[in-house]
Amino acid sequence: MPHSTVHRIVHHITEEVVAVRHQVIHLPKNPEDLEVVSRGFAGLARHRAFVKAAGAIDGCHIRIKPPSGPDGQCYRNRKLFPSIILQAVCDHRGRFIDTYVGWPGSVHNSRVHFILADGGYPCLQRPLPLITPYKRPLQGVGAQRFNTHHSRARSIIERAFGMMKTRFRVIFLQALEVHHTFVPHVITACCILHNICLSAGDVVAPEEEPEEDVAEDEREAGLEAVSGALWRDQLSAEVSALEEVPVDHDYF
Repeated sequence: MPHSTVHRIVHHITEEVVAVRHQVIHLPKNPEDLEVVSRGFAGLARHRAFVKAAGAIDGCHIRIKPPSGPDGQCYRNRKLFPSIILQAVCDHRGRFIDTYVGWPGSVHNSRVHFILADGGYPCLQRPLPLITPYKRPLQGVGAQRFNTHHSRARSIIERAFGMMKTRFRVIFLQALEVHHTFVPHVITACCILHNICLSAGDVVAPEEEPEEDVAEDEREAGLEAVSGALWRDQLSAEVSALEEVPVDHDYF
């Protein structure tokens, strides 16, 4: 089959899949759906203090063949390989409810209900409510306990990425052999197919991956002090005061 024909078919099918994105990747559509997600995160965290969590956010780097010329250096990330960033929010079952693909790898991830995030993001109350773990060194047992429950709930986004990478190994485990401007369409299509598979009960076990470097946890301290830190302290107090949620759900 001629390469031009393969190229045309791949682009056509990808665009057809991406066309149904908003039917498959979307935020909870009503209060009842939101309550299901929130209760799910409380179950993951094993604590009622997380009953207002509405999602977990993180980013991952998609290896690409960088464009030629000086602009190619913009795609080289902190681990020194060229990439485009996928930033996504998932629900308690690992279904993506919001995605954005397109920033060059040199750009950092961080560009009522709240979203759970890791230490690579700032702890914010506005404009987007993001609750991150306490930074090291931890001050007291309360902070350590909060971080434990936070990690239990937030790790679902890492599991979602892991499942998608396992399912589409040829796309995520090597540099994509497509033009860098087409990469966002390919990755968005993978996110859509991931959600469709989960909805159909097709769950795969993610392969183990090395943990991300946490050296960036110390950034944005000033922004944190004037935004989300007080809210996190209040949640931490609830974690210490309220009982844990019994483990009665196994979402995977």
